[in-house]
Amino acid sequence: MLMESIMKKLFLMMLLLITVLAAGCGKQGQLQSNMEKHDKDTVVLAAYRHLAPGNKDGLYCSRILYVWEPLITKDDNNRPAPCLAQSWEMRDGGKEWIFYLRQNVYFHNGTKFNADSVVANFDRMKKGYKRSSFYGLNMEKYYPTLLKYEKVDEYTIRLLFKEANVNELYKMTDFGSPIYAPECFDEDGNFRSVAIGTGPYKITENALNKYVVLERNDDYWGERGKIKKFIVRTIPNTDTRYAALKSGEIDGVLDINAIPPFLAAEIKKDSNFGVDKNKSTMIRYLSLNGNKFPFNDVRMRRAVSLAIDRKNLVHSMYLDYGEPTINILNYTSPGYKAIPVAYDLQEAKRLAHEVLGDKRCEITYCINGSEPLQKGEAELIAYWLQDIGLDVQIKSIEYATLSKMMRKGEFDIVRVQRGLANGDPFSALYTFVMPDGGINASNRLGYNNPEIVELMNRVKHITDEQERQRIFDRVQEIVAYEQPVIPLFNDMNIVAYNKRLKNYKPLIYGVDLSKVELAEKND
Repeated sequence: MLMESIMKKLFLMMLLLITVLAAGCGKQGQLQSNMEKHDKDTVVLAAYRHLAPGNKDGLYCSRILYVWEPLITKDDNNRPAPCLAQSWEMRDGGKEWIFYLRQNVYFHNGTKFNADSVVANFDRMKKGYKRSSFYGLNMEKYYPTLLKYEKVDEYTIRLLFKEANVNELYKMTDFGSPIYAPECFDEDGNFRSVAIGTGPYKITENALNKYVVLERNDDYWGERGKIKKFIVRTIPNTDTRYAALKSGEIDGVLDINAIPPFLAAEIKKDSNFGVDKNKSTMIRYLSLNGNKFPFNDVRMRRAVSLAIDRKNLVHSMYLDYGEPTINILNYTSPGYKAIPVAYDLQEAKRLAHEVLGDKRCEITYCINGSEPLQKGEAELIAYWLQDIGLDVQIKSIEYATLSKMMRKGEFDIVRVQRGLANGDPFSALYTFVMPDGGINASNRLGYNNPEIVELMNRVKHITDEQERQRIFDRVQEIVAYEQPVIPLFNDMNIVAYNKRLKNYKPLIYGVDLSKVELAEKND
């Protein structure tokens, strides 16, 4: 009966949200009538966060704006693919890498892309870690044990490492090897003004936390974009974004959390709009404080995992826009191993009883208050955890405060999400499972498995792909059993758009803006 009550409550909550949003559309339309309509050849999009955070951001703009390009990008299978580096060689078992650069490429300011500009970007990274709203720019992370980077000739670069880096290509994909015009950088490595890249679009105006204007780079080395101008607005509030789309104020939404599943379902009912989905690099999980009772005991972490009905969760809360998982490695990673999702309440009760005995334990479950579905999700999980002796208090907290609490260890459970900066399974696993891993430390997991440490130290020097995969498989199997964090589901990239656009197709991260066209006109 209680379960039915919770599900009914969740349904009513979604219905209320939809009703409020429908009313908001009229209001939004009224507001729009007082605004200057954007040019019919300009496409206006919106994201929940500002995608060009300014000159002190390590990357300045997200990869999905197509302003900058990396040396190495990813193909459709998330494996390394050529971009500004058109080919490469690995020598000496991975201690030496040679990159042959693409010729006849120019930055948005007209300067030539060549080996000198690559060296200038490495010089910038060498100055030290630079924070970003996306992924930090970190030489030690992306180029571990790098001894030397040097120009061989105008279009050839050599990297020399102290230790073999057989997975270096994976580390370098996208956020691991961004390239900008050297004229961008100040002495401290921050941007002087806008980020100047080589991509199909360039920034012509950036109003922080309001909008960024992108104009087509007509001198782009590859296939040029179809749209002359994009305006990407920052609209943090979900209902406001939805209302703006329905009213015609914007043409589409993009980025992670672009639109929640229940609103995607509503939009699909309107023939003027389209909704599409793809896999996403984002994984949603529960971080348990492994330095505190009861989650410092592997049996309790396993009990929590086994008590959660992930298939029910994804179906009822996310309308099947997601894939249930117990694997911390995202399903878009080349090293991913599919592991059956386990739900076994009786085994969960047995394990929890071994830890708690006949006593119950009060725990605090923290969520990000800005995400509309997290409250309902937490209530559902809290209901399941009652059966294993956990009395859950849910706290909705602003994200910045929540991050500070996590760093201090002032939590029991926190709902978290994590994306893949690149396709490297080693890096993705390392941050969770190694004692000095970033997430292991910052999320207070307290996880240390000697077998995993040995396997991870061994795999980074192995060149045979089949052997590497066998080791990654074993690491994933151990982690799926011990659950240092509790993976819930692999997310999906959902986009919604006005059908005045075509080819508005989601990638695993963002939308390929260079492929987007106007349905009624092809410029």
